[in-house]
This record gives sequence, C-alpha cells and structure tokens, in this order.
Amino acid sequence: MDDRIFTATLDWLAFTVPQATVEELGPVIGGDWFETTTGFRGYPTCWLTNQGRHGVGKLGTGAPRNAQEVHVDLSAGIVSTWDEAKIRSVLAWVFARGGHMTRMDVALDDRAAGVSIAQVKQAVDAGQAVTRSQKFQVIAGSSLRSGTSTGDTLYFGSRESQTMLRVYDKRLELEQKGRDEAKDYGVRWELELKKDRAQACAKALLTLPPEDWREFLVGILRSYVDFRETTRDAEPWEKYRAPLLAWWEALTEGFKRCRLVVEKVQQTFDEVCQWLGQSISAMLALAYFRRGEQFLQELIYAGSKKWKARHLAMLHEGRNMRPYVLRPI
Repeated sequence: MDDRIFTATLDWLAFTVPQATVEELGPVIGGDWFETTTGFRGYPTCWLTNQGRHGVGKLGTGAPRNAQEVHVDLSAGIVSTWDEAKIRSVLAWVFARGGHMTRMDVALDDRAAGVSIAQVKQAVDAGQAVTRSQKFQVIAGSSLRSGTSTGDTLYFGSRESQTMLRVYDKRLELEQKGRDEAKDYGVRWELELKKDRAQACAKALLTLPPEDWREFLVGILRSYVDFRETTRDAEPWEKYRAPLLAWWEALTEGFKRCRLVVEKVQQTFDEVCQWLGQSISAMLALAYFRRGEQFLQELIYAGSKKWKARHLAMLHEGRNMRPYVLRPI
C-alpha cells in the first residue's frame, strides 16, 4: 500500500500541572486566552482560547485544594496543527512542571478508505477480533435536520476505561457538515487514552525519535485489538497464534509508514461571529450593562491593535479561506 494515504494526527490533549499561571501557559500553547464567568471541570475559574476552525482550549484553575493548579483541555482544532517539535516542547513543559497527562487522543487515518466500516464489523461478528476489550458496540449516526445517515461508529471499550477505540467514516461525517476537506479523508481509527495510558504514551513520544512514533502508536493499537483468522469459539491461545487477516496486516503496515499530519486551518469571518455569539455574548452583555457602550468601544479599539496577519486577511481580502492539509516532507 502507498504510505501517502495513511496519516496520523494528535486529536486531543488534556493535562494537569500542580503549579502554573495562564501567563506562563500562554506562550507554551499559543493563542489569546481570556477569562470566562463560569468554572470548568470543578475548577472555579476558567480561561478560554480559540484557535483556527473548531479549535478550543479550556483552562481551569483556582481549586480550593490547590489554587495554583491548572487543568487544560485542548481540542483537535488546536493540537492537530502542531508538528513533532511543538508536541515535544509542550509535553516537555508539562513534565518539567511536575504535571501529568489525563487524556491523549491519536487519530490514524486510512484516507483512501481501503478498509471499510462494514468490513471491520463483519470481522467482529465472525469472532476475528482479538482484543482485551470486553465491550463492543455500534452506534448509527444520522442528521436530526435531514435524517440522512452519517454512518456507523464502532466502539471497542467504554468511556470509563483507560483505552477506547473508535472506528468511523471521517469522510462521511465531514460531508454531512458541508466541509470542503471531506474528500481528503476516509476511515479513521481513533485511540482515546486516559490517565496512566495517556501518561505512558506521552512519555514514550517524548523519548522516542519522531520517526519511530507511528510504529509505536500502531503497537498500541495492535496491543488493544488484532484481527486474525480465527473464530469466536477458538481457545484464547489459538486466537493469539492465528495469522493476521490480510487486510489488517496491510492496514497496520501502512499506518507504520504514515506521516504526522500538520493541519493548517483558518476560520471564516462567519465562523468568528458564530463563535463570539456562542462563547462570550453573555459576558459582553454584562459588560455593556455594567460599564456602558463606551467601555465596549474602548475594548474594540484595543483589540484592533492586536490584529495579526490572519485578522487583516479576513478584514481586507474577504477571500474564501479553505482549510488545507500540509504533509511535511
């Protein structure tokens, strides 16, 4: 198989640091952070950042047990834009501050959809999935507005466990959302690692050279689930010694040679307005009634002094800024 049709993406990152400030974290993660009026994950104080399309970061702090502890959740829209050097620098900062990972999601994409969701489900039904997981379920997705199917998602494991695998048609999901980049995707194998497993994975990525990351991640995938020429009634030792299914062997070999995708995503002006309405309209209303219109005008003026190239592009050019994907050589 051509290795160019396989890619890996960091899809979620969450961590806790026992002592840090927003001012210290900002340069590490990037973006502009602002305080909200609500808490986050039990922390009374919450800060938000919005980067790129659908990229949201949340920081909770001020807990009574440790007022300087911070917990951070970063969505795919932020962490998928990081290259290997950026990932390593963030992980190194967290561990240097005595922090620990609480969640790390890694997406392995079969962009040509060489293995279908139906093919995977058929193997599971035939008892050919050799896995430590005790739970498997299929959830059918559909659009509430149109009733159109968004495809089945296969779940190995549960949300309560430290490892869970999701397999779904990423292309179909993006098509239903009207996203232009849908054609660049296929079937996604997404590992969600939590607590000790997230911690172990992060430390391994920090230790291993980047060229070995993909083989390591495929090793995690295969240690969790394998597809072999066996049956449901076979003895456990027979299952683990059975030959791999041909499609699974080819797929995992492709994943071992894949490239880490660095996504370059930019927001449209309409998306910025939508995010403002959803995220900070309540605070803007509060500021207006407490401080008046003049205060908001001063904020707007101060904000215009912080414009960067991407802001000016939206203001002046008005071009269609389609998201695109860069694959580093």
